[in-house]
Amino acid sequence: MFTAPWVCRSCSRLLTQPALRAQFIRGYSTSNGAVSLPTILLQRAQKQRAEHAKLSSTLSTGDFDPKTAKRAGELASVANALKEYEEAKASLAELQALLESDDAEMREMAKDDVEPTTAQLDAAAKKLSIALTPKHPFAEMPCLIEFRPGPGGLEGRFFTDALFKMYQLYCDRKGYRAKVVKYELSDQAGSASGHAGEQPLQEAVLEIEDAGSYDIFRGEAGIHRVQRIPTTEKNGRTHTSAAALWVLPSLQESAGDLASDFNNPESDFYVDPAEVKIERMRAQGAGGQHVNKTESAIRLTHTPTGIAVSMQDHRSQQRNRDAAWTLLRSRLAQKRRDDREEQARQLRSSVLAKNQVTRGDKIRTYNYSQDRCTDHRSGLDVHNLPDVLQGGDGLDRIIESVREVFIQNDIQAAIADEELAASQLEKKGTK
Repeated sequence: MFTAPWVCRSCSRLLTQPALRAQFIRGYSTSNGAVSLPTILLQRAQKQRAEHAKLSSTLSTGDFDPKTAKRAGELASVANALKEYEEAKASLAELQALLESDDAEMREMAKDDVEPTTAQLDAAAKKLSIALTPKHPFAEMPCLIEFRPGPGGLEGRFFTDALFKMYQLYCDRKGYRAKVVKYELSDQAGSASGHAGEQPLQEAVLEIEDAGSYDIFRGEAGIHRVQRIPTTEKNGRTHTSAAALWVLPSLQESAGDLASDFNNPESDFYVDPAEVKIERMRAQGAGGQHVNKTESAIRLTHTPTGIAVSMQDHRSQQRNRDAAWTLLRSRLAQKRRDDREEQARQLRSSVLAKNQVTRGDKIRTYNYSQDRCTDHRSGLDVHNLPDVLQGGDGLDRIIESVREVFIQNDIQAAIADEELAASQLEKKGTK
């Protein structure tokens, strides 16, 4: 089976560091040095171009249909990318022929053009590969980021607060609209405090309201590990603790897409009210005279899955109820999507399954003594930890490196799906 150019054939490991990937890609180059796309991916592109031409012809007759127009728009990027790829490939073939010419001047001119044309073909191949991978169904949506402390006790709570502030600062710097949906502290810290004024965070939810933020932040879900000396450590020993992050799609009630309409039973966000247990209770923790005076806190439990959401940040029971329903819908939508992806992975090759990143994996380490932040999926090391924790350029580099890994995984999944479909068709033909 053909593996993608960025996947090692011997160990099935993703080669995400640029130097390693560039070195390995040469093993899949054509005789002129350009990367050659797998045949099965080109066949997929040709099918989609033919479909685009057919749909465009239908629309040009005046028989407009919104679904047809939407599908044609989705396929346009594939058709355009395939055209660029074919033109660049043809140009390189012409130059290759000129290199064998008897005319010395022609050979010299062709030689000068080979390198830029090869780079053009490589860029077109990457663009086509990306265009062929289906977009994540939640890619265009806003998102919710949930923060919860993992192993590490009180130090884990302090570090969770550091991550919460890191993403807040990152959103401020990038101009994203971020809103605190939930911010709940633990009352077990006493007088202890963490680094740089960190608070003992029990649980928090940050909503990023910009469309497309789910696609930007979905790679941040997972276990974030920290290695540092706690402020309460008297012997100078380094402790390891962790925080768990979930990135969920956030449904906007004004959305018109049926796939994300929570009143549509076919939607991932739909929740049958009959399957939800609603409990009203008095708020807990700090909060002044209002706490324990009224039953403003809400807990929702989705009986079939056991998913529970509690909300007490607002004085109004209705605001707590609305926020809890929003979070419950988002968690259920993500679970349903994860379940479908798991079923699809079981049909694909074992190579693909090994490369799948799940939210339970340790994805990143923040090492204070070494002034280093390492992402374990992209292999990127950033040696300016304060800048990362302030949501600076270092965090930007890390997030982009992970998005690159996700693109590579999506391309590999597309190849695996095409191979699976071809093998199933072949089996049907032999029966």
